[in-house]
Amino acid sequence: MNAQWWVAVLGDTLIWARLTVLDDGIAEVFDSDGGTLRYDDETAARMALLDAEFRAFDGIDADDAADLGFDLDEIEPPRGDDDEHLLPYMVQKLPPRH
Repeated sequence: MNAQWWVAVLGDTLIWARLTVLDDGIAEVFDSDGGTLRYDDETAARMALLDAEFRAFDGIDADDAADLGFDLDEIEPPRGDDDEHLLPYMVQKLPPRH
């Protein structure tokens, strides 16, 4: 099972989603509302995230981050022991821009 972080920017807010592909190929997306959406495969989950204007966090470089309104060095995906602990960090206000 591997997890990938995805991020969307809405105004001055980052919204996170975690894409996890299970051993059987089913993909799950844990979203900022605390729900887990299930998809038949990783491709379907990625398409849904892209349709919702999310971007794979590991594919963002410093220029992309600047275009989205944040400094890549100041942002990292949420951390928590489990989904319940992650949930409060799935929506984050961006620090003020200098």
